[in-house]
Amino acid sequence: MAPMLILAALSAAAPLFARASEDLFGLAPCELCLWQRWPYWVAAGLALGAALWPRGRGWLGPLAVLAVLASGAIGVFHFGVEQGWWPSPLAGCQVPQSMGGSVEDMLRSLQAAPSKPCDAPAYLIPGLPVSMAAMNTLYALGLSALGLIWMRRGAKA
Repeated sequence: MAPMLILAALSAAAPLFARASEDLFGLAPCELCLWQRWPYWVAAGLALGAALWPRGRGWLGPLAVLAVLASGAIGVFHFGVEQGWWPSPLAGCQVPQSMGGSVEDMLRSLQAAPSKPCDAPAYLIPGLPVSMAAMNTLYALGLSALGLIWMRRGAKA
């Protein structure tokens, strides 16, 4: 039970840390940044369910790990967009393009909240060339490995 509670807490910690980095360090998220957070919330809920419902632990735990891996997969995709390996298909990731018309028309077409292009990496630590997307990928891989180790040890007990 305790490992699943820890997995739930560490899963919830990732999007909370990302949100705190916006407020504390002024990092602006792009649309892919926001997408990376949702699987962590799913993982936290599944891991919490596995901790509270022992009969469901055999399938809720692996689903929680898969949700963490889903965030890591989005992180890999996001990192590829940042590196220019491929474009993002999300409209919110693109820099707004002017389609002609007046300045007033252009201003009316802008989103209410400013949007950051997904190919502009956000760096938490100045001088360290590891973007938030890359950090998320590493965190997701580590957390999912830890979750698998905990489940394997639990299965042997």
